Amino acid sequence: MGIARAQDEESERREFEDFRKTLVALAATERSKENDDFKGLMSSHIADLDLQQDKLVCVTSGVSFLGLALVNRLLLRGYSVRILVDNQGITILLFRTAWNLTSAEDVEKLREMQVSGEMMMACNNKISVVIAKQTEIQGLMEAFDGCRGVFHTSAFVDPSGISGYSKSMAEIEVKASENVMKACARTSSVRNCVLTSSLLACIWRDSSQHDLPLLVNHDSWSNEALCVEKKLWFALGKLKAEKVAWKIAEEMSLKLTTICPGLITGPQFSHRNPTATIAYLKGAQEMYAKGLLATVDVIRLAEAHVAVFEAMNKTAFGRYICFDRIIARDEEAEKLASEIGIPPNRICGNSLEFIPTHFELSNKKLNNLMSRTIRNWHGQS
Repeated sequence: MGIARAQDEESERREFEDFRKTLVALAATERSKENDDFKGLMSSHIADLDLQQDKLVCVTSGVSFLGLALVNRLLLRGYSVRILVDNQGITILLFRTAWNLTSAEDVEKLREMQVSGEMMMACNNKISVVIAKQTEIQGLMEAFDGCRGVFHTSAFVDPSGISGYSKSMAEIEVKASENVMKACARTSSVRNCVLTSSLLACIWRDSSQHDLPLLVNHDSWSNEALCVEKKLWFALGKLKAEKVAWKIAEEMSLKLTTICPGLITGPQFSHRNPTATIAYLKGAQEMYAKGLLATVDVIRLAEAHVAVFEAMNKTAFGRYICFDRIIARDEEAEKLASEIGIPPNRICGNSLEFIPTHFELSNKKLNNLMSRTIRNWHGQS
């Protein structure tokens, strides 16, 4: 427990430092913009109040590994971002780290800034933090009020440690997804929602079926009974959370898209995102043997979220599989294992024990959308 807690604290410190850098970069961008030297991807200044509201979005678990990357991408695209956290201590620590506050007086001043709204002013009205529990729909509705879009990143951290994603955690994730979707549907300002699911919600299918398609794409769904049988709790949680989200979206006329990423990688990903990394790799040997072990860089994933969101009023719909690398050779598996700090045989060992059926992963749907969107982004710069 002591080691796990120390790793969690180190991960938290890294996340806060990343957030601090994001704020510094945003401030520098704004200064550059004021000097008419802005050449990046930031959208033009939002003068009209209605347009401001169009660019206000909420990111749940916005201080997670994916959440931070997504917040940064949204800020660069000109959005105002409301970060949802469920703990006031996290809010204080986040902004304390962002502005290098050290004394008790500084922290007290920060609390006053939260109440008075100065925090938004300090961030050029681009970013704010709201506290709401994902177990309480009313609180979520209040957090989403005024936002035109919600990104539910489903980034939960299990307090029991780096290997503690259990069946009960899966049920918590499902309930949170249900609450977030209901809150989105009941909040009049929210038009679109993007849910982060997982590739694991697509690939765990019953291989004993003789007519099982070899192609795994956005139409593929994992088998819930198989996930339970193999005790793949992370896959089960993502699968059920996505299914309940689609059920509510259909019943309550919520415009929803879901993104199903492979294992999320990036700088020091195993230390900054330990719970999800270890949980994702349960069953890694079988995934590797069947050609289904894929990864995606966190920046690419964040860009995919924004691209899908921006296309939802045009062409984007349904599910999107997101990966940029398939682990297909032993050398690649060994490198991944080294980056995570686990023995290589946890990924590529004993692969001959599994049925030698080799499947094909396809992210063509997302690639087509991304290629169009990236061209549009560059056209705006």
